[in-house]
Amino acid sequence: MPDFLYERRCAKTPVCGVDEAGRGPLAGPVVAAAVFFPDRKRRPRGLNDSKVLSHEQRETLYARIRESAVVGVGMCDHREIDQLNIYHATMTAMARAVSALPERAAFALIDGNARPAMLSCACETIIGGDGKSVSIAAASIIAKVTRDRIMIEMDAVYPGYGFASHKGYGCPSHKAALTKLGPTPIHRRSFAPVRIAEEGQQAAFAFGKAI
Repeated sequence: MPDFLYERRCAKTPVCGVDEAGRGPLAGPVVAAAVFFPDRKRRPRGLNDSKVLSHEQRETLYARIRESAVVGVGMCDHREIDQLNIYHATMTAMARAVSALPERAAFALIDGNARPAMLSCACETIIGGDGKSVSIAAASIIAKVTRDRIMIEMDAVYPGYGFASHKGYGCPSHKAALTKLGPTPIHRRSFAPVRIAEEGQQAAFAFGKAI
């Protein structure tokens, strides 16, 4: 289970954990969160990598983290992802999350092996950090719940794609909807399945006009 081992090793405080959600989906933003606990004794019980928690557990922990921690959220939408590429958009979202903290962090623990170039403080990368650091685990939950809620809202705006269930990931039902309906405005055109679906829709439209 995650603990404060990495946070305690840091000479500088406060130390925030940083993680993201939404690198892989075909639609919607990539969302990052930065979290630190001013009083580590008040951390919620059960914090862990968001991927191993149920929806109900994440929602409960989200509320408890918000009550006990300092939180910053940053994101890049589908347009920025297409402009920057998903790697640089993710790094930008992480830097924005740290900058959005109401209290400035002195050091950041970053999940993964990449350091955001625009980060406003020194940092350390930790592969699998969301399962090792309490702060990163908390950030993974904030990022995941925030993004899921956005995609549930988008499901009502763009019905027929199933955003509320798959959150934009490229599952078979989502790809089938893309082929049938074409991309929505929030789809990432730089991702191959979206680009192929859009080209197919354009070709079908051109064929229809020609006959």
